[in-house]
Amino acid sequence: MNMQTQSVMAPPTPRSIQEMKLPVVMMRDILLKTIFRKNMDMASEISAAICLPIPVTQQLIDMARDQKLLEATGTLNANNGNEMGYQLTDAGKARALDALSQSEYFGAMPVPLEVYRDQIERQSIKNISITRDQLTNAMGHLVLPGELLDHLGPAVSAGRSILMYGPPGNGKSSISNGIRDALGDKVYVPRAIEYSGQVITVYDPMVHSKAEEQKDDPNALRRNANRYDTRYVRCERPTVVTGGELTLNMLDLVYNPNAKTYQAPLQLKSTGGIFIVDDLGRQSESPQALINRWIVPLEESKDILALQSGEKFEVPFDTLVIFSTNFHPNEIFDKAALRRIFFKIKIDGPDQENFLKIFAMVARNKGVPLEESALIHLLKVKYPTIDNVYANYQPVFLIDQMIAICEFEGIPYQMTPELIDRAWANMFVKDEVIVK
Repeated sequence: MNMQTQSVMAPPTPRSIQEMKLPVVMMRDILLKTIFRKNMDMASEISAAICLPIPVTQQLIDMARDQKLLEATGTLNANNGNEMGYQLTDAGKARALDALSQSEYFGAMPVPLEVYRDQIERQSIKNISITRDQLTNAMGHLVLPGELLDHLGPAVSAGRSILMYGPPGNGKSSISNGIRDALGDKVYVPRAIEYSGQVITVYDPMVHSKAEEQKDDPNALRRNANRYDTRYVRCERPTVVTGGELTLNMLDLVYNPNAKTYQAPLQLKSTGGIFIVDDLGRQSESPQALINRWIVPLEESKDILALQSGEKFEVPFDTLVIFSTNFHPNEIFDKAALRRIFFKIKIDGPDQENFLKIFAMVARNKGVPLEESALIHLLKVKYPTIDNVYANYQPVFLIDQMIAICEFEGIPYQMTPELIDRAWANMFVKDEVIVK
């Protein structure tokens, strides 16, 4: 299935309280807390706040009225289509305060974990089939050998774990970002999920990039745009990037003792997308310990999380995990751990031909004219001093250095052997003893 031409099936809108599959008392209490915290009185306002259709919201309002927790104000609001107004009774306020003392959560109704599982299947990362053209276009800003795409394409399409390794500065992070850009389609992220009566917030604007809402054709007979369960947010496939700061406890549920709610861990927020562990081997935890934490998710497509009570439960694990390291895999993993990582791809520095292609492309993009004598000086004089070891970061570094020098000297952008020497001097630090 080509995910760039075929849309993910949206979560259907619930049509009744029964279809919600949430505890009735929980729904009623979230309704009361939302009315209390947001000081709302119109069903349409309340509906938008709790992210439910107006008919379902009205069922909850009627239930709360039957329990003498809400009452009609007896006035119609002309500014809101002559809607009936509602307010909390004294018993309703007492119940809202009591519910807030148990959990501060209010607003969007959570999606039961079991219902969310169905949506994860509809938008699984494993449904993606990426073509060579899509991957090439997403990597258009990089000069990559053809055999690298031969390895990357099947790895991404399989939706399995990938280990990229090789010398620093050769674009492992850029390749990870290119894979993310190649995905291209949209998924539905729940604002919050519910398990065992507990609320776990998932949607995070720092992680999830909200997609533009679709527009209806005003001449169409049927209006279909944006008709989905608004307890979800339509987003780009998520990408979580972690580096040396990653610790094992960042993969656990985060409990807020004041709000008495949970926040989803990073890997749950990345469901349907990519989780990038950059600079593996630079974390305070050992790479072996980190990979051991991922063994069950990677092998069984499920993760185990724990509530404050100690109760453990399963959540789907539907994420393309990309590990990136400057170390050789045999230095940081045992053989059992390496078996768990499905694809292992070496990212080497460019050969001289590809280095020159990158150098020319960067110079053109930055408006620096190429100069043959400077290039000969770079290749024949400077690179032999480091055994002709080329890296993808070097063209950008050297050209940015020359630009900075030209701007300081007040001369047009140019490339000369002298400027190459000055730029080169900043790329490496000479080994020497500093007298203290």
